[in-house]
Amino acid sequence: MTESSTPVLPVRPGVLLLELVPVPVSDIDRAMDFYTGLGFNADVDVRPADGVRYVQLTPPGSACSIALTEGLPGMDMPVGTQRGLHLVVSDIEQARSDLIERGADVGPVEDMGGVFYAGFADPDGNTWTLQHMPWRP
Repeated sequence: MTESSTPVLPVRPGVLLLELVPVPVSDIDRAMDFYTGLGFNADVDVRPADGVRYVQLTPPGSACSIALTEGLPGMDMPVGTQRGLHLVVSDIEQARSDLIERGADVGPVEDMGGVFYAGFADPDGNTWTLQHMPWRP
C-alpha cells in the first residue's frame, strides 16, 4: 500500500460522496500498468485471501478512485462493460496530448454544444471520456 495523494473530503450529514467505481478487467497487472502509465496513483494492492485481489487507483487530483478486483463476487461484472467514465479536465487538448504520449488511443475532440469531449478505452474495452466545460474554473 502506498500513501495516497487522493484528496480527503469531509463526510458531512446528508452528503453522498462517490469515491469508488469498479472497472472490470481480465488482467489486473496489465490494467495497473495501463492506468499507472496514464498517471493514476496506485493507492492499494492487496490479496486478503486466496483468489482475492483488490487494487485501487486514483486519477491525478481526483477524489474518486477506480477498483480492479478478482475473487469478489459483489464487485463482479463482465470484463470491458464499464462505459463512459468521465475525467473532467481544464484543457482538453493538453489532457488529450498527455494521454496520447502516455500510450492511450484518444479520439479527436468533439464539441457537443459548448462542452468538449474526447474518448478512449482501456485494454479491456472499458470506455473513458475526457470532458471540458470551458466555464468551469
